[in-house]
Amino acid sequence: MAATAPIYKQGWSLDDVHWSLFDPEKVDPDLLAAVKAAALVEANAPDYVTYLKRVFRDGGEDILVAIERWGEEESQHGRALGRWAEMADPNFRLQDAFARFRKGYTPAHFKGDAAGSVRGSRRGEMIARCVVESGTSSYYSAMRDATEEPVLQEIAGRIAADEYRHYKLFYDTLNMQTEPDMSAWKKFWIAVGRIRESDDDELAYAYYCANVPSEEEALKPYNRKVYSRLSARTGIAIYRRRHIQKLVQMVVKVIGANPHGWLARGVGALVWRRLQKQASAAA
Repeated sequence: MAATAPIYKQGWSLDDVHWSLFDPEKVDPDLLAAVKAAALVEANAPDYVTYLKRVFRDGGEDILVAIERWGEEESQHGRALGRWAEMADPNFRLQDAFARFRKGYTPAHFKGDAAGSVRGSRRGEMIARCVVESGTSSYYSAMRDATEEPVLQEIAGRIAADEYRHYKLFYDTLNMQTEPDMSAWKKFWIAVGRIRESDDDELAYAYYCANVPSEEEALKPYNRKVYSRLSARTGIAIYRRRHIQKLVQMVVKVIGANPHGWLARGVGALVWRRLQKQASAAA
């Protein structure tokens, strides 16, 4: 496996992916399960687009266009991951699994037409989005480095690069807001709150719909605790110290602290130790 990854530019399409290099012998079953779930989450971007455009409905044409472009790229991530998963598992059907996921998962703030952010402000919303993009950029970087399957390496690398650009988009949007700035503690708690939301139904239910066929639902009913644990298992296994440190640096930066300072180093070390303990417990 190469020590350095290619640098992928913005604006790629599914036709740019080297699908002919797919090697079924190098498909890891645990990674396959994680990719299926990730495909559903990424494909759900249109709901986020609608919500963010409500939050920024009078924020100017540029940001509305940028949100649309972000959503299109996120949806493409879902299609790319789903196509790879269908190649790796001919029994998997992205559209069928996604239909089940959409039917069973709709956050309350996606409903209605209220203009306000559930984070309390546009600044708060952008902090939350930066936290998400920090996590996805590091996750797909870890996936790229963990797999030996060439096409998944490429797809994960392309997505990781996109997610880092999305982080920069939301970070710049955060700093463009005319709202009063928040204290570091307020930013910190918004970031922590968004991180804790990773335990909600989105990831767990996506994993369930992606990996439990509809005909087996009666025998294997959805259980958030069970499928949240299964969803997290792959991430725990593929992360390396450098991925965690980069994630922490990106989050620390958005709350206004030095991404290379003592806080980032300390939090990075704590998160890494926690992941190691979780990995040992799951072994």
